[in-house]
Amino acid sequence: MSTAYPPGPRLPRLLQTLMYATARPRLLTTMSARYGDVFSLRLLPPYAEHLVVFSRPEHIREVYAGDPADMHAGEGNRVLGAVMGEHSVLLTDEAEHARARRLLMPAFAASALRGYRGLVEQITADHVESWPPGTALHTLDRMNDLTLEVIMRVVFGVSDPRRRELLAPRLRRIVNINPIMLFGGIWPRLQTLGPWQRMRENQDALSALLYEEIARRRAAPDSDGADVLSRLLAVGSGEDATDVPLSDAELRDQLVTLLLAGHETTASALSWAFHELAADPTVQDRAHRAALEGDEKYLEAVLKESMRRRTVIGGAGRKLTREMTIGGWRLPGGTVVSTSILLAHRNPDRHPDPERFSPDRFLDGSVAPNTWLPFGGGVRRCIGAGFSLMEGTVVLREVLSRYALSLPPGVHDERVRIRNITHVPAGGAQVVLTARPRDDAPSDPVREVSPTHT
Repeated sequence: MSTAYPPGPRLPRLLQTLMYATARPRLLTTMSARYGDVFSLRLLPPYAEHLVVFSRPEHIREVYAGDPADMHAGEGNRVLGAVMGEHSVLLTDEAEHARARRLLMPAFAASALRGYRGLVEQITADHVESWPPGTALHTLDRMNDLTLEVIMRVVFGVSDPRRRELLAPRLRRIVNINPIMLFGGIWPRLQTLGPWQRMRENQDALSALLYEEIARRRAAPDSDGADVLSRLLAVGSGEDATDVPLSDAELRDQLVTLLLAGHETTASALSWAFHELAADPTVQDRAHRAALEGDEKYLEAVLKESMRRRTVIGGAGRKLTREMTIGGWRLPGGTVVSTSILLAHRNPDRHPDPERFSPDRFLDGSVAPNTWLPFGGGVRRCIGAGFSLMEGTVVLREVLSRYALSLPPGVHDERVRIRNITHVPAGGAQVVLTARPRDDAPSDPVREVSPTHT
């Protein structure tokens, strides 16, 4: 069988790249409608020269089950290199990735999640208590603030507000970049120009803060050791003394990855969930009852359905290290294959009436494997999946037990805007809060905690 790329648009490579960077949902849905379940795009760096998009469950299973030596996810995600750093768990492959993942996983295991939950509940209550009822609330901004504080406390254990106030604005500036800014990592000359230069200066300032924090913690180790940084600093001195301690550069890259990936995607997913609940009073009423009764299975289903209907991360890439056959196509080495999460979530054969917001999908067993993919899959499945679902259900419960949500006058739906690599509500998912009577809430509800996903 000779190698050949699946069909795709003949548009100039530059135009395809700009559309992929700034209008990806529209581009992918249009190409899928025209070319079917498998198609090719021709892009410019930092994206793949040849990108082949798959969305059928059996093709996605092939990719996720592939040998990590044959499919490099780190190379497939090189667009993130300018932000995350070369040692990031998202950007490394094979032995280096396996080591980083092994060292990070204990911080997000089920036992660790139980330890973090009280902190998440406390931070959430403090934030939600300060929200003004009767006004339109920009939920994307509020969720970014809330989840950023949570992840900073979990990663660093930083209780000093002054240190958090130094880090937070630097992280927000990275989160809020236009996707065009990512080209600066591939074309260094751009870094001498205004916005790219300011982006580099902000990253340098963030790195300086992180190295300062690392040095401070090395000099005075946290005796409690419950936060992620303490766990990483202890590598080589614990049960497995054969582990090589992480360098400052490795620590910096993993910390940036956790701080950014650990709050932005959850914040976006929650803001979309609030919009969907405000637009659907029937689902919201049931979710309100679930919040009062401690039915976290239903609240988790709300979050999962929001992640399906409003996909936050559009796809996951793997760069082939050799010629391979995937989905019946013999593809050359160097090709990047993308499992399109966005298209998989919108497939009406797998998710009937895909435009309908229906959390019951996740309670009746109708969501099949390899059709719901917000955390990726295989050996690269997001290590923070369980943490994200736990945090999301805590936030939904706190908000829905206090407030009724409605859309502001004149607002009916939210368009998608791409912010760095995530799909966020263009209008910030504004909702109007109406305070519920406090006696609605039981004094000591019994919690039904759903299983965590590690």
